[in-house]
Order: sequence, then C-alpha cells, then structure tokens
Amino acid sequence: MENSPELKALIRENAHLFWYSKDSEKENLPLPVVLEFFINYAGKETIKELFAIVGIKAAAAAFYEQLKTQKGRSNYIPELRNFFTLYFNKYAS
Repeated sequence: MENSPELKALIRENAHLFWYSKDSEKENLPLPVVLEFFINYAGKETIKELFAIVGIKAAAAAFYEQLKTQKGRSNYIPELRNFFTLYFNKYAS
C-alpha cells in the first residue's frame, strides 16, 4: 500500500529520521517503520501530526503488531515503548 500524500509530506519534512534509507525509498516506507522512527526520534508535535494523518487506531494497531511479531523484543526505546503502550491503551481502545 502506498502512503498518502500527507504522510509522504510529513516523511519528507522529517527525512533525517530515516538516515539508513535511500532518499528514493523514504516516502514509501511502511507505517510500522515510520511509526517506530517517529516514536523513537521525533518530537511530540511531529508524533501528533503522524497520528492526525494515519489515525490513532491505525497507529496503535501497527505498534501492537510490531510488539507481537517481535515476541517481546523491539527496536523501541524501552521507556517510550512503555509510555506508548499506556497511551494507546487509553486513547485507542
């Protein structure tokens, strides 16, 4: 699935977060990858923009799917993983 124009624009504005990706691939990174890097490295206003674009429920679903498929291991910073687990439990249920 291709990202929406709004999400592509937000990724372009924050391209520095995806230092390991080729410039030509950044705009079409899957939502779980975008979410992971925004949660780990972006500021709260940028994260709020992401949630406004993709929806809090879609963000929560991608977050929980990552945690489930990685069997307890994830690339999320532990404190942020805990915070967003609590956040999504409260606001995306």
